[in-house]
Amino acid sequence: MTESLRRLFFSLVFALVFYVTGATFVQGFVNYPTWKLIGAAEFQKYHNAMSPLIIKFMVMPWFAEILLTFALLWLRPRTVPLWPVTMALVLNLIVLVSTVTIQIPIQMELGEHGFSLAAIERLLATDPVRWTCGIIRAGLYLWMMSLVLRRDEAA
Repeated sequence: MTESLRRLFFSLVFALVFYVTGATFVQGFVNYPTWKLIGAAEFQKYHNAMSPLIIKFMVMPWFAEILLTFALLWLRPRTVPLWPVTMALVLNLIVLVSTVTIQIPIQMELGEHGFSLAAIERLLATDPVRWTCGIIRAGLYLWMMSLVLRRDEAA
């Protein structure tokens, strides 16, 4: 793969990382806190209607990001060191473990039993693990992009 294609590939992954980060922030900072305002009678229907959309517009792009980041181990631009790509994968692994072991069980509880203030509070209390990793991951990608752009300036 040419260096030009590597930089283009990196740019696409970079854009996907920021899409996923933004979507995660809307979910964690906008949607989850306002779930407390939805009436108990409507909550389960709302939650179960929203869940497939979250999978389609957040989870699937996030999995694509993970796969493409894995590919960056070999296809990254020459100016991008291996360690930040590896660190991005480690951060995604932390998010994956948190999601599977903490968030998904809470989401399943809400989907099966409906509104639960305690479950929503647990979701809010444990979500910082995911968004902190997202902030660090986005920062790594921003730094890596600065390396790619610096290389462009030198050319």
